[in-house]
Amino acid sequence: DAGKSTAGGQILFLSGQVDDRTIQKYEKEAKDKSRESWYMAYIMDTNEEERLKGKTVEVGRAHFETENTRFTILDAPGHKSYVPNMISGASQADIGVLVISARKGEFETGYERGGQTREHVLLAKTLGVAKLVVVINKMDEPTVQWSKERYDEIEGKMIPFLRSSGYNVKKDVQFLPISGLCGANMKTRMDKSICSWWNGPCLFEILDKIEVPLRDPKGPVRLPIIDKYKDMGTVVMGKLENGTIREGDSLLVMPNKTHVKVTGINLDEKKVRRAGPNENVRVKVSGIEEEDIMAGFVLSSVANPIGAFTEFNAQLQILELLDNAIFTAGYKAVLHIHSVVEECEIVDLIEEIDMKKAKVTDPKKKKTKRKPLFVKNGAVVVCRVQVYTFKTSLVIS
Repeated sequence: DAGKSTAGGQILFLSGQVDDRTIQKYEKEAKDKSRESWYMAYIMDTNEEERLKGKTVEVGRAHFETENTRFTILDAPGHKSYVPNMISGASQADIGVLVISARKGEFETGYERGGQTREHVLLAKTLGVAKLVVVINKMDEPTVQWSKERYDEIEGKMIPFLRSSGYNVKKDVQFLPISGLCGANMKTRMDKSICSWWNGPCLFEILDKIEVPLRDPKGPVRLPIIDKYKDMGTVVMGKLENGTIREGDSLLVMPNKTHVKVTGINLDEKKVRRAGPNENVRVKVSGIEEEDIMAGFVLSSVANPIGAFTEFNAQLQILELLDNAIFTAGYKAVLHIHSVVEECEIVDLIEEIDMKKAKVTDPKKKKTKRKPLFVKNGAVVVCRVQVYTFKTSLVIS
């Protein structure tokens, strides 16, 4: 309820992806449901269940452009019942926009122990979202009225938590106040008559200037498949993490090692001849049937294919164990890696790492303890993980 879908819809409206007539239609639809303030969210929340409940369930996907950059916007669910879908969205993201409600009581609910704000920050960091924009939304709400004191209070509470979650607040995190419903401080800078104390940039400026980690366009192709469908052939969707795909390329679908040929590439709705790293693409391929592909498979170079395994060693940080459980050999969990969602089991604990006695950045100096029988919340442990099906075959890039 922080206003993520409303802010996402407003971004698309302000960037010209949605016309006035569509907005008027959504306004009427929302009014008919006695949900007048939800109309902007209808741009991102497209199915009837989401509109009736006012909760995002699936990851909404759309595209918009600023002056210098083309973005794919992924509207992830915030409700705790749909965390797996949130993970699916966050695993594809380069930048995270953490939306926090300034309304009295709403920030506190999300921030207190067990709240979704905390969980989303930890998941984003764990899933590799290196850059974070914290937008403090609903600043126009009657209980807030663009109060600098409320903004400072929220920022003051979030900074220590972000640091403890592993973010470098000075380099990788930016805060700003917005109104997702009105569009204030989103495409253009804040009008001083609305908020006299804010002198910083607007959301579009911040997004335009963030530098995301560069991927290698000349490296081996790595495209984790998030979805597939039939359209005069087999089409796969996903974010190209590495390498370049061109029409006519011969590639490999892993882990089933099927050779395919690229017959078409689409960015947004545009047909293109090639696509580079960080692009969300739809790739039409020949040589494989749609039913032979599953989410989690990876489109890969033939000369340098991605590895496939059913067991691997991993360093894990134990954030929170539910119901006073202990983490030991035999512990069962659900594994999320890129677009893979697979049941797994911890088959062995190899070593526990004491992060307090050495710098995290220098792995050679990390002090290790002897092999543990179990670990508790907060521990960092190297363990052996086994997946149950060959489908996963742990395609790890």
